[in-house]
Amino acid sequence: MRAIAANQGVIAVLDKAEPALPAGHVKVKTMYSGISAGTELGILEKSRTRTEPAFIGYSAMGVVVEVGEQADPAWIGQRVACYGAPYVHHGEILHVPTNLIAGVPDLVNGKEAAYAGLGAIGIHALRVANVRFGETVLVVGLGMLGNLIAQVSEAAACETLAIDISSQRVEQMKRCGVEQAYASDEELDEQIAKRTGGQGVDAVLLCASGPGRAMIDKALDRVRLGGKVVIVGDIQPEFTREKMFAKEAQILISRAGGPGRYDVHYEKGNIDYPVGFVRWTEGRNTAEYIRLLAKGRISVKPILTHEYPLEQAQAAYENYIRKTDVIGTVISYG
Repeated sequence: MRAIAANQGVIAVLDKAEPALPAGHVKVKTMYSGISAGTELGILEKSRTRTEPAFIGYSAMGVVVEVGEQADPAWIGQRVACYGAPYVHHGEILHVPTNLIAGVPDLVNGKEAAYAGLGAIGIHALRVANVRFGETVLVVGLGMLGNLIAQVSEAAACETLAIDISSQRVEQMKRCGVEQAYASDEELDEQIAKRTGGQGVDAVLLCASGPGRAMIDKALDRVRLGGKVVIVGDIQPEFTREKMFAKEAQILISRAGGPGRYDVHYEKGNIDYPVGFVRWTEGRNTAEYIRLLAKGRISVKPILTHEYPLEQAQAAYENYIRKTDVIGTVISYG
């Protein structure tokens, strides 16, 4: 089977051996997979110093064509969204634990479902922030992940504000239903003061990347007393202690799609956490993303800017490297 790999600094489509299907896993014939540019370009850069190729990607959708032992045969023929490397990548065939799949209703667009991984990550970030409906949330950075977080926050009846240095991304955010999106710090701060009575927002979710001190310090200026700053993007956790102390704020890091991620027993072993003890696992967050799509509460269509067949994978990544107007890109499998 063919799959996309980062191979010594170059994107390549390589043949990959298909192993035996483990117990509790299903075999998925991929229809679409979604590129997560930040993570995957980082792996591409690291591959320059490595001799072995790294298969990349972690979010896809397709159709179940076979099930392993202990997996429910009812999955066969169903459309599913899948999340979580190394089981999920940009490949024609995937072997995925049933803990990491979610059924996709016919009314849900397959390309949108292919971003279930980023959807789960965004939903978990809001759970880490622990915001309630009616509270005020600020999302900083409106790439694919930030856009999704802002949409979910709005769907959860939070007062949602967003900012990005790109006016194009701000306009895309508005088309996705979050009207309070800004490219200007001055405009944003004016709205924060107006909508919170000068108290500050309840939570700031940082979905950008780069040096952390300036971003985190600005977030601490914008949160209320006792507010939260959640690091979602690739940001170094550096900040001015006095600003944190003055607000008695919390600085938190959101790790991937939720409880279960990186736990070999939950993922490879397919041992679920009881819902009475862990309400929202990475698998249940993935399913929640699909539910929100099905209900029409969120939409990825306005930010799906590009689509490439598997054979043209290199061009898909070159778009990101050139920093064009691309936000969301799906790989299609004929």
